[in-house]
Amino acid sequence: MNDFLIDSKKLSPEALKRKHRLEHDPGFRTDHMQYMEGMERIRSDVMEQVVQQMNAYHPEHYTEADVRAALAHKSCSIEDFKALLSPAALPFLEELSQRASRETGKHFGNTVYLFTPLYLANYCENYCVYCGFNCYNDIRRMRLNREQIEAEMRVIADSGMEEILILTGESRAASDVRYIGEACKIARSCFRMVGLEVYPMNSDEYRYLRECGADYVTVFQETYDSDVYETLHLAGHKRVWPYRFESQERALMGGMRGVGFSALLGLSDFRKDALATGLHAYYLQRKYPQAEISLSCPRLRPIINNETINPMNVGEKQLCQILCAYRIFLPFAGITVSSRERPGFRNGIVKIAATKVSAGVSTGIGDHEEKYQEEKDREQAEKTRLHTVGGEEASGSSSGDEQFEIADTRSLGRMYREIAAEGLQPVLNDYLDLQ
Repeated sequence: MNDFLIDSKKLSPEALKRKHRLEHDPGFRTDHMQYMEGMERIRSDVMEQVVQQMNAYHPEHYTEADVRAALAHKSCSIEDFKALLSPAALPFLEELSQRASRETGKHFGNTVYLFTPLYLANYCENYCVYCGFNCYNDIRRMRLNREQIEAEMRVIADSGMEEILILTGESRAASDVRYIGEACKIARSCFRMVGLEVYPMNSDEYRYLRECGADYVTVFQETYDSDVYETLHLAGHKRVWPYRFESQERALMGGMRGVGFSALLGLSDFRKDALATGLHAYYLQRKYPQAEISLSCPRLRPIINNETINPMNVGEKQLCQILCAYRIFLPFAGITVSSRERPGFRNGIVKIAATKVSAGVSTGIGDHEEKYQEEKDREQAEKTRLHTVGGEEASGSSSGDEQFEIADTRSLGRMYREIAAEGLQPVLNDYLDLQ
C-alpha cells in the first residue's frame, strides 16, 4: 500500500497494473462484506434492521393519499417517513416545508449553528472511484505537522469560530490515531467543540480520541446499497461495507457524545439511501438515548482528475424534500447542510429544516491563512469601494489539493451577518463542558 501514498504519476508499473485489474476484474477485489484483520466486530442488530427496511422499500408504490396521511399524523412513523421520501410527496413540498419549519422552530427556535472544517491531510489508501483524494489520483499530497496545525487552528479561532471539524484522508499510515489525537488536544485549547470526520476506527481508538478532546464523530456511509458500494470502493479498508456501517455505534461505545450520519446522494438510489440514513440514526438513537444525533445531506460534487462517474441527478427540490422528511421523522436531530450547496439554497433551508451550516470553508490542506487573508482583503475593498480580484479561491503551490469543489465560499463574518439579516440567530457554540 505504500505505493498509494505518492502521486499517481510516480506509481510503479506494478501498482498501475493492479489499478487496472481492480477496475476491470471484479474477481481480483477482496470481499467487501468481509472484515479485515484488526477490525473490531460488535454484536448489533442495527445493520440488519436498516437493510431489511431499505430492501423492502419501493418509493414508487406510495400515493398521494399516503403522503396526506403522513402529514396529518402528529408523529411520524417509519411508514410515514417512507411516504414523505417517495416521488408522490414531491408535489407536497410546500406542505412538507411548513411542517418541517414548525418542528424546527419547536425544538431549535430560530438558531443556526456555525462551524468550519479543517483538513489535516489528503493522503489516502483507498481506491474510491468518485473521490478527489483517492490513492490513484494525481494530486498534491500534504500532511500538516504540529506547528502547521496550531497555526491553522489559531487563524480559524481568531475569526471567531468556536467549533471545528477535523478531517483527514483515510490513511492510517499517514494520519495515525496518535496524530489525530494530538490534533484534538490542540483543537481543545482553541475551540469549545471538536468534531471528527476521519477513517472508521475501533471503539478503543474512539475512546482514546474522546479523551484527547473530541466530542463527536461523523461517518459518511456513501451508499447503503452494498452492491453499488462494491463497484465504487475497489481497494483499501473503506471497501469493507459492514465495518464502515458500524462506525457510529463503535464511537458511542467509545464514549463519544454525538455521532453524525450521511449518504452521498447521487451514488445510488437517493430515496433509498435517504431512508437508510434516517433509519440508521433512528435505531441508534433508540439504542443509545443519551447520544446526540445529527444528519448531513451532501450531493456528489465535481472532483479532481475523475470524469468516469455519471452521478444520478438529485435536484434541489428533491434535496429539500429529503431534508424536510428528516426533520419531520427525527425532530430532535441536528441537520447540517454543507458548502457543497449554493448560498441561496443554504439561506433558504435554514429557515425550514437545517440547523447547522459550515462557514469559511476550505477543503484543501494548509491554506486557511491565505484564504482568510483574501477574504479580509475583499471585505476591506468592499468597504472602501476599491476594485479587488475575486472569483474562485485556488490552492497555492504550498498547500495540498482539495477533495471536492465547494459552492459556498462565504466567510464566517459574512455568513453571520446574512443569517442575522434573515431574522435568525447565528450561534457559534451550544455546549459548555463543565468537567
